[in-house]
Amino acid sequence: GFVDAVFEAASAFTTTGATVINGLDALPNSFLFYRQFLQWLGGMGMVVLAIAILPMLGIGGMQLYRAEAPGPFKEEKLTPRLRQTARYLWVFYLGLTIANTLAYWAAGMTLFDAICHSFATVSTGGFSTHDASLGYFKSATIELIAVLFMTLGAINFSVHFVVWRSRNPLHYLQNAEVRTFLVVILTAVLVITLVLEDTGEYPGYTSSLRNGVFEVVSVITSTGFGTVDFSHWPSFLPVLLIFIGFIGGCGGSTAGGMKVIRIMLLAKQGLREVRQLIHPRAQLPIRIGDQIIQAPTMQAIWGFFATYMVIFVLLTLLMMATGLDHISAFSAVATAINNLGPGLGEVAVSFASVSDPGKLITTFTMLLGRLEVFTVLVLLLPEFWRG
Repeated sequence: GFVDAVFEAASAFTTTGATVINGLDALPNSFLFYRQFLQWLGGMGMVVLAIAILPMLGIGGMQLYRAEAPGPFKEEKLTPRLRQTARYLWVFYLGLTIANTLAYWAAGMTLFDAICHSFATVSTGGFSTHDASLGYFKSATIELIAVLFMTLGAINFSVHFVVWRSRNPLHYLQNAEVRTFLVVILTAVLVITLVLEDTGEYPGYTSSLRNGVFEVVSVITSTGFGTVDFSHWPSFLPVLLIFIGFIGGCGGSTAGGMKVIRIMLLAKQGLREVRQLIHPRAQLPIRIGDQIIQAPTMQAIWGFFATYMVIFVLLTLLMMATGLDHISAFSAVATAINNLGPGLGEVAVSFASVSDPGKLITTFTMLLGRLEVFTVLVLLLPEFWRG
């Protein structure tokens, strides 16, 4: 009914990709296209928001991007040029989508499926036109294309812009956040492949690697496409994947999660505190590349992290109050606040069985996660409306 419609629309716009619909294959193409298209628009809106608007508000330490942004993204030129910035981003986003569509089509999808899935890949949304998601195609080539474009969708679009302007792909590796992002992916793939191999979950090393790579990239980019149901994987892997979802993609991308840049800075700050204990009088600045991170930015990031965690805990308890077991509740909130999509337990495949209050809480959580928490909290404060 109505609650399901609200849930599905919010999931599309926030590019979460959690669904309450079972039996997608039987639905009319027009409906499926609309659902994928909403997700594509949501992804683009997010990029413009993350690159052009949130840095101006300085939300959760996103002022970082003011200093880092190249060319037409520089702060002094931003306000008059917001339109132009948005236009550049649109063109780039559209280009990625077209390239992705052609690649899928060449790899054997129908044109309709190729268009629909490219909408969900580039926006890191993860809706599919089939219940089996990308697993429906049983094609390693299609999975590889998806991995490539999910990764591109989760990299800061201003870095794409620099690469595109300079025609030099090495810029990706010169960016500290992108490097860290790729290292996290490689490490996670290594761990997961080894555990899958060790437990004999799949026959042969190649299928362990194939599933490991696909699920890690799908989760960290917060896309949430599935080729296998990772909630049944052995040992600690399902929970590890949910935690990887908390890291998310790079800032200024379509991905969800807390963003790699924030996690990097939290880690650097932690190490700095330890070193400060050893050298109490030393000045130890925190750097990313050659940029020194100022104290107000660090405070904003710690504030963001603390708020994120407190809200996560409160919403998990609320979801348990609606009757979900603790694993389903924990993963439902994690998957919603990180805009990931699939969870564990009862919400591993869809949210169809969750009660209406549970769906509404999840809808609110998706919006919170997508708008970087503070944007929504500000709207709930009476002072905001008075002022």
